[in-house]
This record gives sequence, C-alpha cells and structure tokens, in this order.
Amino acid sequence: MGSGLASLETDALTQVLRDLDRVVVAFSGGADSALLAHVAHTVLGPERVHVVTAVSPSLAASERADAEALAEEWGLRWSAVETDEMVHAAYRINDADRCAHCKDALMDVLAPIAAAESATVVLGVNVDDLGDHRPGQRAAADRGARFPLVEAGLTKDDVRARSRILGLRTADKPAAACLASRVPYGTEVTVDVLSGVERAEAALRRLGFDDLRVRHYDDTARIEVPTDRLADVVERRDAVVAAVAGSGYRYVTLDLEGLRSGNLNAALGGGRNSVPDGA
Repeated sequence: MGSGLASLETDALTQVLRDLDRVVVAFSGGADSALLAHVAHTVLGPERVHVVTAVSPSLAASERADAEALAEEWGLRWSAVETDEMVHAAYRINDADRCAHCKDALMDVLAPIAAAESATVVLGVNVDDLGDHRPGQRAAADRGARFPLVEAGLTKDDVRARSRILGLRTADKPAAACLASRVPYGTEVTVDVLSGVERAEAALRRLGFDDLRVRHYDDTARIEVPTDRLADVVERRDAVVAAVAGSGYRYVTLDLEGLRSGNLNAALGGGRNSVPDGA
C-alpha cells in the first residue's frame, strides 16, 4: 500500500487531476470510477473532490449500496443524486442514442454541482472504452466532462493493476453496466422491465453467479455467464430456472457463447463483440 501511494507522486493520473484542481467524480462504484475517485481523494483531498452517485431505476440497488459503502470505507465526500432519464421518451424508446440521453441526464445533475464548487465533472472512462459505439461519452464530453483515465493513457488492465497496488477491493470487481444495457435496442425501457432484470440478476448472484448478464426479450430471459461457468448453470438448472422465472420471466435460456460485453450492439451493425456505453 505504501509504495503504491508513493508512486502517485509521479503518476500521470495524478498530474491530470492536479491540473484540474477541483473535480466532481461520477461514481458508480465500478473499478474505473473507484480508482479515479480514490486517487483524486488521495491527491486533492476531500475539499476539492466531490464524489457523486447518480441514482435511477437503471442502477441496481446493490450497486448503489456498494458505492455508498466504498465512500464510507475510503472517507470520500460523497452524495447521491437522482437523475430523470426515465421521464424522457427519447430515452425510453431505446434507440442507438439511449446512452447519450442518459449522459445528458447525468450532466444535468452533475454540472450544477461542479459549477457551485468551481470544479470539473470527471468520468471513469478508460482507453479501452474509446472507438466503440459510445454516444454517451460524446454527450458528456460535449457538456464539458473530462476523462482523466484516458488522458493518463490507462487501459482497463492498467486500472485493475493499479487498483491492486493500492489495495482497492474493486480491483477485480466484475463490470456492472446499467440495467438498461440488458434491453435490446428498439424495446422500450420501463421501470418494470428494469426491475425484472434486476431481480433476476440478484437471484442468480445469490446462487453464486457473480459475473453475469440477464438479457431481456419480453417474456424470455437469456442468461450470459463466462464460458467456464456454463456447466455450473446447467448443473444447477432447476435452481437457475426457479430464480429467473420467479422474477417474472416465462422462458429461461442460456447463451452458449458466454458473457460478451455489448453483444446487443450487433443490431446496430457493429459486430457481435462491439461494445456500447452500457454492457
């Protein structure tokens, strides 16, 4: 831990944050935003770092709770704010620009906080996130947000490696994109749909499947887990079916290709493995 903190003195991310001086961190509690928040807090101090978690039906309750727990563990100046993307038809229709509408709603709440503190909104975007279908990134950047991890040249592997050096428990935390990313483009995003996905995924996590997605296809749930866990799902078939069906789905299916971030983006012509803002 000590050597990790000492290395921050000459770290590229440290220099980016020092140049920004005051920041409002969009904090989901995932590996990227966690590293960004922790380093910013260490380098700039709580008076110049406000860590904010955006709360909406697309954020699983467990993720909101973990973000708050991390903030308490690390002594962050933290708050939660509600965003209103669900009230906008442009978001609910779930077209290729859904993530842009989401980031606009995020900036609507973060920008005033940043303005009041003479700070800059920063997001946990890493280099590997660039170049895919990411309209949310463009929307946030157009509103003045900065991406310090990108400016410091950090990939996802870099983020996890540096998190391990610093002893952060988020170093190996599975990615947990917003719940709306489980809904195919063109299917309306509703509170009921998001709640069903959240219940199904929570039920599967209670069975020990931590890294997963439940893709929503009306009354059918398509489960994705890493390929090395496929046999475990089949072995526990009865419990898995009961867990997902109990969340409101009539049919329960298993994707034999395994967990693939952003695979719903193939409908946009981006290929089977291209990654949208939410995965």
